Amino acid sequence: MNKTRSKTSGSFSNFYLSGELLKAIKELGFKHPTPIQSKVIPHLMSSDQDLIASAQTGTGKTAAFGLPLLSLTSTKSNKVQTLILCPTRELCIQITNDLSSYSKYLKMVNILAVYGGTRIETQIRALKKGPQIIVGTPGRTKDLIRRKKLFVDNIERLVLDEADEMLSMGFKDDLESIIHATSKKKQILLFSATMTPKVIGVTKKYMKKSLEIAVARVNRAADNVQHLFYMVQAKDRYEVIKRIADMNPDIYGIVFCRTRRETKEVANKLMNDHYNADTIHGDLTQAERDDVMRRFRKRQLQILVATDVAARGLDVEDLTHVINYNLPDDDEIYIHRSGRTGRAGKKGVSMVIIHGREIRKLKDIEKTSGISFVKKEVPNGLDICKKRLYALIDKIEKVDVNEDQIEPFLPYIYEKLNWLDREKLIKHFVSTEFNRYLSYYKDSKDINTKANEKGQTKKRKRNRRKFFNSKNNNRKNNNRKSNNRKNKRKRSKRTK
Repeated sequence: MNKTRSKTSGSFSNFYLSGELLKAIKELGFKHPTPIQSKVIPHLMSSDQDLIASAQTGTGKTAAFGLPLLSLTSTKSNKVQTLILCPTRELCIQITNDLSSYSKYLKMVNILAVYGGTRIETQIRALKKGPQIIVGTPGRTKDLIRRKKLFVDNIERLVLDEADEMLSMGFKDDLESIIHATSKKKQILLFSATMTPKVIGVTKKYMKKSLEIAVARVNRAADNVQHLFYMVQAKDRYEVIKRIADMNPDIYGIVFCRTRRETKEVANKLMNDHYNADTIHGDLTQAERDDVMRRFRKRQLQILVATDVAARGLDVEDLTHVINYNLPDDDEIYIHRSGRTGRAGKKGVSMVIIHGREIRKLKDIEKTSGISFVKKEVPNGLDICKKRLYALIDKIEKVDVNEDQIEPFLPYIYEKLNWLDREKLIKHFVSTEFNRYLSYYKDSKDINTKANEKGQTKKRKRNRRKFFNSKNNNRKNNNRKSNNRKNKRKRSKRTK
């Protein structure tokens, strides 16, 4: 495979894209191409050579392959020319919406998304209208091909987006089935954040003489993300999330859990504790997922609890925190998670909650990703109360007062609060918001734990003493029993 390094071109106009595309992306705020766009766009516009691109989440991959594919699409044909495969319906919808935005001024370009969780009959009817570009999930795409409703035997381009995720989610057989149904002369474009052995296996089997592009070091996390970890007992994981949320009043982040059950439990606890939180998981309908994501994007929700699978394809800007309720089973998944914050040059924080026996796994992630975790103490009650109080004071100081709207209510307010002097009024006003934190953290405990060199949580000495004492006592009792048996034998011999 040929390898090339990435350089950024100055303008999208250098790529010979159509005027309609340039007009659309200008309205979308595109100014300068990202490194991945600077390499992929000119390659696709001038060559039919297969392409392998290693790029992290949020680097502009969709525009990198989407703009040239739209430019190369023939509107004279109503046959499928490009098939784009991605791991989840959320990402499928997102890519389709992005392509639709780019092709705003292109006439006769038809783009269709096909994915599970919705009626297949609706998608079959849409296929009869002759879309040139199909964006689909592997399962639904394979199903439509099997039913002979989607014909891909003459496609010119096959895009495998987030190939590592599709393979890790068990879509290998579906992908191979789809690839075998496509034209042998097609161009394959593979995009992956991490080059896992499974991804490399696909590239060797189905791609020949590919151009390989890496815009960032493979398996490396973003440089502007701070990686922290908290070490507590497993039963205190949820308490850590509460304290992080209380310590960061403006938190806007995602909490990652391993299972749907755990996701539901954490989200329900947060909602019951009056946090602006909700969850997305595989049991939700598409309408329910859309509603949750709409509220999260509008920041009506501050915390979204999700599994890795459910969160694929979620494109949310300005996340301040990514919280790992558990370490992922695969080290590379951590990079995907942490890559959701610290985008567009902004700083972000990725936090991990572990217990003592997981310290080795944390070190493995450091080795594979080239990052360094910093140990942090879980904030105590005093720190949290102080932070919330100061945040409240800042909020009161900076609040915009609408004189016209509040004026009619002032006489009643003055009369009601007239008996309070300035000092008492401030105390009462602050306490209305602040009392719940004082009450909750009044008798809060230090939940931090420490690990020894073997990565095990240290136990208290008195527990070890009890253990050793019990062993010594058992030995003494066993010795006494054996001596008693010997004495009985001697007595019996004498009697005889």
